[in-house]
Amino acid sequence: MAGIINILPDNVANQIAAGEVIQRPSSVVKELIENSIDAEADSITVVVKDAGKTLIQVIDNGKGMSETDARICWERHATSKIKSANDLFAIQTMGFRGEALASIAAISEVQLKTRQDPEEVGTQIRISGSKIVSNDPAACPKGTNISVKNLFFNVPARRKFLKTNSTELRHIINEIHHIALSHPSIEFSLLHNNSQIFNLPKTSLRQRIINVMGKNLNQSLINLRSETSLVNISGFIGKPEYAKKTYGEQFFFVNGRYIRHPYFHKAVLQAYEQILHPDAIPAYIIFFEMDTNKIDINIHPTKTEIKFEDEKAIWQILNAVVRESIGKHNLSPSLSFDKEGIIDIPVLRKNTEISAPKININQDYNPFKEEIHSEKSHAGYYREERNQNWEALFQGNNKNGKTEKFLPEDKTTIEAKQGSGRFMQLKNRYILTPVRSGLMVIDQKRAHERIIYEKALKSQSENKIPSQKLLFPEMIELNAPDFVTFVEIKQAINKLGFETEEFGKNSIIVNGTPETVKNSDIKTIIDEILEEYKSLESDTSLKMVDKLARSLARASAIPYGKVLENEEMQILVDQLFACANPNYSPVGKPVINIIRTEEIEKILKS
Repeated sequence: MAGIINILPDNVANQIAAGEVIQRPSSVVKELIENSIDAEADSITVVVKDAGKTLIQVIDNGKGMSETDARICWERHATSKIKSANDLFAIQTMGFRGEALASIAAISEVQLKTRQDPEEVGTQIRISGSKIVSNDPAACPKGTNISVKNLFFNVPARRKFLKTNSTELRHIINEIHHIALSHPSIEFSLLHNNSQIFNLPKTSLRQRIINVMGKNLNQSLINLRSETSLVNISGFIGKPEYAKKTYGEQFFFVNGRYIRHPYFHKAVLQAYEQILHPDAIPAYIIFFEMDTNKIDINIHPTKTEIKFEDEKAIWQILNAVVRESIGKHNLSPSLSFDKEGIIDIPVLRKNTEISAPKININQDYNPFKEEIHSEKSHAGYYREERNQNWEALFQGNNKNGKTEKFLPEDKTTIEAKQGSGRFMQLKNRYILTPVRSGLMVIDQKRAHERIIYEKALKSQSENKIPSQKLLFPEMIELNAPDFVTFVEIKQAINKLGFETEEFGKNSIIVNGTPETVKNSDIKTIIDEILEEYKSLESDTSLKMVDKLARSLARASAIPYGKVLENEEMQILVDQLFACANPNYSPVGKPVINIIRTEEIEKILKS
């Protein structure tokens, strides 16, 4: 009986491997740059067209390859990094598997030019779908120049699932940034469609971080350093007030290699407990240096996951180092030892006489007699303040500014109150108002989000964009990935009522804002819109206009902690109940809850 198991042809095996190693154009960029670094290059240029779908070219000034190596390197598992299984536990290079070039060649058309010193003539090789088309001598500078064209040309199903050019370009930028942050002594530049995206010169680590992530991060960076027998930790963490709502400024590196590690991320977050908003994520760029025999980097094709021999101990060290740095820079709440607040702790000496503490009592105090002097007694002050507060519960300002007392009414909707002003703010977060069935509680931020969201959608559907001109246009500098995102959604942003335009390298000008954005930091609003949009980008069920409307609502809604006047609460509630769906925020969280009278009576029942 004939067997049913066959050996796959090399080209098919390479395409399967490519599915693991090469997920998108940024994967090609990552693999080629890592090879350039292993070749000791100190200048690397990346050129892409159509976000890498048409062309990815990586040029370096490294040591180059011989003619023989230039031909063999495209074979599967061809590598100069390891020679035995034991070498897998002592890897110090960026690449080592020998799968990257073979995988790239299997799904694209490749041209390689390379030359070593002191050779005068280099080598040029052309490959298409794993097959060598030509192998010729060529004049070229020292180093390596690899061009990858028509990615996934022979795997149309994979090409179909690539995202928009702006999304793929953003992934490429992020991959280069991951490598550039851990190699500040190497110059990196990126060109897209003949336009330079960035140029990162050789510099110090701190300056490289600023060049990559933006000048605004400079004032947020705090040094981090610790040396132990197990691991050396260094880098920077961000101040709590600069934390953002989304990921993007969190980096771990192990021996110069970027990794993702949720467990260590929790160690950093836990160190920020009590000083950071629960929804905020601090920035950090943290480097681990340790023996290669205590880690295993050969557990994932993309090498972004690493297994540690003593993970729990490193977690504790990391947590302690971050806490120590936070404490040294006075970022955590501290006890205030003012002169008046100093506690006098007596020293017990040999002949000290111990006596019971004395209590001073006013023998002439009469609780039924009103105080006649100007300074109230504690009992009198409490009684008077209590009465005032009780009256305040039943008072409010009407539209004429007159004070009136509230009487219980059976009203079911806010509209029916006609501005009676029966509102109270709790914890500067919730608006309370009586209704027929009990007490209505309104989340002020979510309510405002719903209002802004529906106004934005209505303005777009009616093509009426209320906008307010800024007295002085504001220039905002963005980092490279955010600038790419802005260019992608600029027209949609302007349809929401903004007036923006590109201005120079990674900068934009804001000339006007929607009328819903009032007295706000424009840069913060733009940053938060971009962050919110990126967090919603993967949700294919939403249209771009809906994503941006949600982003605008989240970014410009009144924050928790803002004190609202009675009139402001009245307007907010009126606008909320004029919405098509006042009960839920744009992301589906409840805005309103009613505590029924029976529940209140049950709580207070004796």
